[in-house]
Amino acid sequence: MIVMRNRQVPITPNLNSNADRLRVTLDTVWEMGACSAWFENTHLSVFGGIPGEDVEVEIIRATRQFVAARVVEIYESSPYRVAPPCPYFGPCTGCEWQHIDYTHQLTLKREIVAKSFADIPELANLKILDVIPSEQTYGYRNHARFTVGPQGKLGFINRTTRSFVAVDECRIMAPGINSTLQKLQGHCGETSQVAIRLGVNTGETLIQPPLLSSGIPIATGQAYYRESIAGMPFRIGSPSFFQVNTPQIQVMVEHIQKHLDLQGSEVIIDAYAGVGTFAGLLSRYVRKVFAVEESKAAINDAKANLASLNNIEFHQRRVEDALEKLEVPSSIVLLDPPRAGCHPRVLETLTRTKPERVVYVSCDPKTLARDLRHLVTGGFEIAHVQPIDLFPQTHHIECIVILHLKTEKTEG
Repeated sequence: MIVMRNRQVPITPNLNSNADRLRVTLDTVWEMGACSAWFENTHLSVFGGIPGEDVEVEIIRATRQFVAARVVEIYESSPYRVAPPCPYFGPCTGCEWQHIDYTHQLTLKREIVAKSFADIPELANLKILDVIPSEQTYGYRNHARFTVGPQGKLGFINRTTRSFVAVDECRIMAPGINSTLQKLQGHCGETSQVAIRLGVNTGETLIQPPLLSSGIPIATGQAYYRESIAGMPFRIGSPSFFQVNTPQIQVMVEHIQKHLDLQGSEVIIDAYAGVGTFAGLLSRYVRKVFAVEESKAAINDAKANLASLNNIEFHQRRVEDALEKLEVPSSIVLLDPPRAGCHPRVLETLTRTKPERVVYVSCDPKTLARDLRHLVTGGFEIAHVQPIDLFPQTHHIECIVILHLKTEKTEG
């Protein structure tokens, strides 16, 4: 229980009754969505707070690298504090921000993006737009990975304490995942993890690994499942990546299409193409798409998904190799790399070949800022940075950045 003046808001049970307690004022958002705070010369990473609050915290873990704490009492509350609806909030650290009003979550996410750019002179005065909110703030995730605990129970691992938390439902998961969870609960002792993926528009599920327990009333071990975006069907194999917030995928595509002002004559290289989501949904607006993907499983999915389209050419190879070898006068290069960002050779090739426009889709503001610096110093200018929320109740934020090749006029 967290005490807030004369009322109580559930947050987490006492993790360590002998832990030190400190009174601090919470500063900015820190790593992994926690708040930063200082006590004397010690820096704290505080779960369950909001910047500006005066709170008492309990230390739950201390190492040479960091001190982790959680809020246990509030002396001065933020006006943006709300009661988290999930009974597991706190013991389960998958959602860091259920206690923050959603509108304010969007403000904090925009600040996270701005801070990532703040120390890079080449990115000063960037136009960072307001965050596009998620259509759903709960029940949006189409993919869950559960840890298997005692008696075959499914749950999550607390990021700080590493303790197992069994759950009967997860509020940010799509309803179909929670109903599947209930059918699997208590029957998964044969493995250590279970992944459930859902086609929210088709109802199809993928459950891995294959489970042999006779108590499981549903099929498991599917090789793939199907989803539909804007009327286009997609097959997604077990090893393949797919965005976790299905409704926001179409929002992202519409934003890209609108701000590129596609006329039908463009050639796009879709780097990190995955199962062909962007390639397929943008193909109707352009002359040609080259889909580049290193993963054999993903490129096979993409070929199956886009077989009926005659203006897409597939290349299974690393993006850094493909961009160097593709002798294609592309109008646009679309980058959607993993969290680690682009390989340096990708950025070097772009600054050498100089496509007219680059679209960079990123789930990590820090690596995004690093890569944008390279592109800006290499001859591109940023039209705008558009954050879009795919991960409500967490600190994570996606960004879409549109870059144009500098002209002599803009350089002068």
